[in-house]
Amino acid sequence: MPLAYDYPLLSAFWTMLWIFLWVMWFFLLFKIVFDIFRDDSLSGWGKTGWLLFVIVLPFLGVLVYLIARGKDMGRRDAEQVRARQQMFDSYVRETASGGGRPSPTDELVRLSEMRARGEITQEEFQRAKNLVLTDNAPVGRAASVPHT
Repeated sequence: MPLAYDYPLLSAFWTMLWIFLWVMWFFLLFKIVFDIFRDDSLSGWGKTGWLLFVIVLPFLGVLVYLIARGKDMGRRDAEQVRARQQMFDSYVRETASGGGRPSPTDELVRLSEMRARGEITQEEFQRAKNLVLTDNAPVGRAASVPHT
């Protein structure tokens, strides 16, 4: 029965190093397989050839793939990151703006400014204010909005 003191520190280090290298190897292998499928410039036969080469001769296949297509692999990664960032930015802008529709507060401020400049009368202001409040009231509360 092996005990902890029977397994020297250097052996533990080498074991952890080999485990780390195997994990990194599988990470690289899967990254290359996903890159083969993601590449739009390769034909179906090209993808099949690279995939067979990487699966049948994994160490040589990965090494040759990195030498032959490593720069393009980095470019595709950068393009994908840039496209995802643009999609996220547009989503944030759309969500923050409320989908292009002004908020009820913005509409009330605009109506108040128009009334202060004399562009609309007090009665028109009240009607527009009631419309804004009624349109934006939660379901079932539209009838309970006071008309002042």
